Amino acid sequence: MTSLTPLDEAALARLLEAAEAGADPLEVMPPVDGPPGWTPARRAAFLAFHRARSLDPATAVERTWVIDTDGTAVGAARLEPHGDAVEAGIWLTRAARGRGIGRQVTALLLAEARAGGAARFIATTTAGNAGARSLLAGIGAALTADGDEVSAVVPLEP
Repeated sequence: MTSLTPLDEAALARLLEAAEAGADPLEVMPPVDGPPGWTPARRAAFLAFHRARSLDPATAVERTWVIDTDGTAVGAARLEPHGDAVEAGIWLTRAARGRGIGRQVTALLLAEARAGGAARFIATTTAGNAGARSLLAGIGAALTADGDEVSAVVPLEP
């Protein structure tokens, strides 16, 4: 069973553990100078990034959830308002990919977007991410490619 847990400090600690165990830092956060891997500087930057974007009322720009599958953190999901739209983002640990979890999370995010009154659900991915492109096309998104970036837009009914 997959569920979304709103991000708070306890959930953030679980999210960092999941990221360290099953994702490359470049997949889940902005780049940080230094050697590759989960260095102390990257761990601190990961925490600071999520605190600033989601937890600090003065700087928060999005709602973030930990993706839990059978009680284990396996990634993060977010919704960021952009005018009448919300931009969705999902990352999953390597072990959680290809198991239909992204599709379940997308359905949960679509429900959140509709409940929040958004007119459009938007997302971006890369041309090489066939799984994300397939998932987005499967929910009726119009896909537009610009170089390596693929944008998706799903109109939401009120």
